[in-house]
Amino acid sequence: MRTNYSSGAKWEDIVGYCRAVKIGNTLEVSGTVASDGQNVIAKGDFYGQTKYIIEKISKVLTEAGFELKDVVRTRTYVTDIRNWELVGKAHGEFFQKIKPAASMVEVSGLIDPDYLVEIEVTAVKVDS
Repeated sequence: MRTNYSSGAKWEDIVGYCRAVKIGNTLEVSGTVASDGQNVIAKGDFYGQTKYIIEKISKVLTEAGFELKDVVRTRTYVTDIRNWELVGKAHGEFFQKIKPAASMVEVSGLIDPDYLVEIEVTAVKVDS
């Protein structure tokens, strides 16, 4: 069974995607940026954007019945890899004990020049 979790953003219908998709025990969360829907959060701050993004991802995980501990993979896109330590510090604050597989890749830009970081995750719910 497939369940879509929409953010309500106008871009979902324009581009044809969904905020998060759950199939069985797996949840895929789309690329997430530091936006509250109206404004860019923590402009110019790689650490602040990363922290905000992971908190935002945590909310959709909870909505879908998952937790951060269920995250098995993170993919982080940054506009300047020289700031990897700031991004990594924020990531580590949430995932230091969970230790998902992770990638961090520098990209030439994101959809808005004020976005410095974009993160997507995969979570798997394992029955205990």
